[in-house]
Amino acid sequence: MARKYFGTDGVRGRVGEHPLTVDFALRLASAAARVLAPNGGTVLIGKDTRLSGYMFEAALEAGFVAAGVNVNLIGPLPTPGIAYLTRRFKCDFGIVISASHNLYDDNGIKFFDAQGGKLSDEVEEAIEAELEHGAITRSSMSLGRAQRVDKSRRLYQEFCAESLPKGLTLEGLKLVVDCANGAGYKVVPRTLADLGAEIIPIGCSPNGRNINDGCGSTSPGLLQLTVPGVRASAGIALDGDGDRLVMIDGLGRIVDGDQLIYIIASARKRAGLLKGPVVGTVMSNLGLEVALRSQGIEFKRAQVGDRYVLGMLREFGGEVGGESSGHILLLDKTTTGDALMAALQVLAVMRETGQGLAELAAGMPRFPQTMINVKVAKRFDPKTVPEVESTVRKVAMQLGDDGRVVLRPSGTEPVIRVMVEARDETDTVRCAEEIAAVVRRVAS
Repeated sequence: MARKYFGTDGVRGRVGEHPLTVDFALRLASAAARVLAPNGGTVLIGKDTRLSGYMFEAALEAGFVAAGVNVNLIGPLPTPGIAYLTRRFKCDFGIVISASHNLYDDNGIKFFDAQGGKLSDEVEEAIEAELEHGAITRSSMSLGRAQRVDKSRRLYQEFCAESLPKGLTLEGLKLVVDCANGAGYKVVPRTLADLGAEIIPIGCSPNGRNINDGCGSTSPGLLQLTVPGVRASAGIALDGDGDRLVMIDGLGRIVDGDQLIYIIASARKRAGLLKGPVVGTVMSNLGLEVALRSQGIEFKRAQVGDRYVLGMLREFGGEVGGESSGHILLLDKTTTGDALMAALQVLAVMRETGQGLAELAAGMPRFPQTMINVKVAKRFDPKTVPEVESTVRKVAMQLGDDGRVVLRPSGTEPVIRVMVEARDETDTVRCAEEIAAVVRRVAS
């Protein structure tokens, strides 16, 4: 059964347009209750800072209580915090109301199972099947209860802080922290400050509409200017829901997810703590693969999406993986991508080695990549279009072993992503534009 509403990361879309409406959220809660807690249970609900989060929070609360499920409301907290506390509180499942790195006029609803992991495709399909039956309201004796558990956010801060080596602090580090005016705006600066770092916050003043707006991991321009301007040790940028991490070195240069994975994996290799292969995606820079293999570290590529990286890590017994965008998985620490947790591991390497972020990242050569997002009226699989496929084959033959072509539909937006990677940047731009032009033509 093809999923109609669930994408790669829950249900997502434009607020006010189906399925991101109050009516749908109410029905989704009722359907999820029947699948995930048919005999009653407890759900933890968190969110980011979008204005519409209050609306969806109320709708989900009503749907779950009416279906006999108890609801714990924790308010704004990073997605990985919800995953952790779902497990910590022994809830039957957890929910995050967020559209991650999108702007405020989008929102989404994503689920965690009782272990803090993502739902399987089969469970999501079962929930979609239940949506056909509408919402239910049990008798008064069988209704759930709702309560606020906002003070429990401190438990997530402590959990992340305890991931550092015993006795290590962040004293002496000056850090500029950009929380994208999103879910991490309180807990991330507080955690870093409690560990002894000097904090300069930006993107930590949400107003319901400014999430990811010219700030955070997708727009780190201000952070790049601020870090060298205040002579900070590093900059830390999260996305709106706090599961993506990008860092900035002392010279104002971006250190992306691939480089951060390289830093963490290399440090673990040196310490004899690295288990299994490192897993990236088909979009991971070829330089990451080259640098890791030069140290004897096996590297594998999964489909794009942290759920696929997670699946491959579990299959091959690995613990470190992620995406160029900054989704970084550290399975010995937590169950899902966690920007704060990943940042702490990188900062720990800086403290232990005495090296700056630029020095640590220098060991990974970067192959030039060109990414073009081609907007389409409706998502489709470009591999099924002969004209597109023939162009891709022609470009791949031109690049040979010194480059790669990746073409895929986005799982969250109506775009086709065209990526070309080669040793020469001119080649990547020329080839990417050639393929993108064909995609535009067939999509029009």
